[in-house]
Order: sequence, then C-alpha cells, then structure tokens
Amino acid sequence: MSHSLTILKIGGAVLQDEAALSAALQFFTGMPGQKILVHGGGRKASDISRRLGIAPQMHEGRRLTDAATLEVVTMVYAGLENKRLVAQLQHMGTNAIGLSGADANIILSEKRKHTTVDYGFAGDVISVQKAPLQALLGAGLAPVCCAITHDGQGQLLNTNADTIAAVLAAGLAADYHVDLLYCFEQPGVMEDLSRPDSLIQELRPDSYARYRAAGVIAGGMLPKLDNAFRAVNAGARKALIADLEGLRNGGGTTIRL
Repeated sequence: MSHSLTILKIGGAVLQDEAALSAALQFFTGMPGQKILVHGGGRKASDISRRLGIAPQMHEGRRLTDAATLEVVTMVYAGLENKRLVAQLQHMGTNAIGLSGADANIILSEKRKHTTVDYGFAGDVISVQKAPLQALLGAGLAPVCCAITHDGQGQLLNTNADTIAAVLAAGLAADYHVDLLYCFEQPGVMEDLSRPDSLIQELRPDSYARYRAAGVIAGGMLPKLDNAFRAVNAGARKALIADLEGLRNGGGTTIRL
C-alpha cells in the first residue's frame, strides 16, 4: 500500500454555483497524488424533473426513483453534469475520465429492498471492481464518477453519490492510503444551522447515535454520515465533511471510530 488516494465528493449546491464549482475543481486539480472525483446532481435533476412535470420524491434524504425519474437522473448525472465536470477539469489541466458504475463494470448494485418504502430503481452497492480503477489511476487519469450504477442484467440504478464515494474508499482502502472528503455548502455537521459557532468538530459512533436520536442530525446528512462511517470502518485513513474553506484549512467535521 504505497500510494495515497484522495476521493473528493462534491454536493449539489456546489454543482449549481459556478464560482463554488470552479473553486472546488481547482482544489481537486491541486490535490497531490492519485485522486477520484465523485458527484451527484440532485438539485439539477429535481429542477429538470419539475420542468417535465415529474414531482421529486424523497425519503430520509434519498430519492425515490420511478422509471421516469431514472431517465432524468441518468441524463443529468451520467450526461450533463459528468461531462461538464470532465470538460472543466481538462481545461484546468487534470486528465479526467467520466464514468458511471456500468462503465468497466466498476460498481455493481442491486435494486433496493425495503419492508415499507418502495425506492423504485434505487441501487444498493454489491461490489466495486478495483482493477479497472487502478488501471486508470496508474495511467495518470482522474476518474470522475457519477451516481448511476447497474445490476449486471442491463438495468441502470440510481445510487446515492455519498454512497458511491464511500464504497470506492472502502473498496480501495486495502491498496491505497485513502482520504475521503465530502465537500458541500456548510462548514461541516452543525448542531444548529443558524449558528455558525455550532460546528461539531468530531463525530464518533456513540456521539453520532446521540445526535441522531435527538433529531439534531437528520435528513440528507444521515446518508452522508452513514457512508463516512462505512468508509472508515473499512480502512479509509480519514473521512472529513466540510465546505471548501474547511477542506483547505483543516476545518469541518472529522469522522473517527
């Protein structure tokens, strides 16, 4: 395990703010060592869905994906957003290559099963194929991975982008020193979004459970943190949730065991 690998996931609000996106991509370009960029595009997908008369539906921060919504998210995630990021990174000097989970079979998923909620064509990851990613990284390419996977039977699936970042970190942790960075619009995990001084600087499993039970941490932050813990449990060296300033200056919320 001689190489470092940084996996940076950028959130929907960053994607929709051109200045913030440019700064995040510049940060990614300047990161030393091998690297992977992971992105979603949920806000753009929701916007286009509404324009098409398809009402977005969410449950505990995760999108319910019927057949029509799957078409929209595939077009947005694997098409518009993915290629826009690749083009901008090429302009900045990073030789990027855009991927879905179906490309080179890198991420295999299964349709989510739930006792009470029908998530539709939402996918839960079964496996990550390391060899194609290692080949791309070894060739000096920076994979740009979107939130679309497949089931190996020809069916595309919508998979949470935070999950994509975490399973890549977990899958590659045995072969690299992996740092997982989640970049979004807040300074980190906050006790109260209206109070800038309420940043939670560190979360461990016991403190996370307390905050979650009290409703302090809820909604879309839940899958992000569940996945951060998943990555560090699997051997990732570090997981950090922060805005770009925090990533640059050592701020944000650090996830530890």
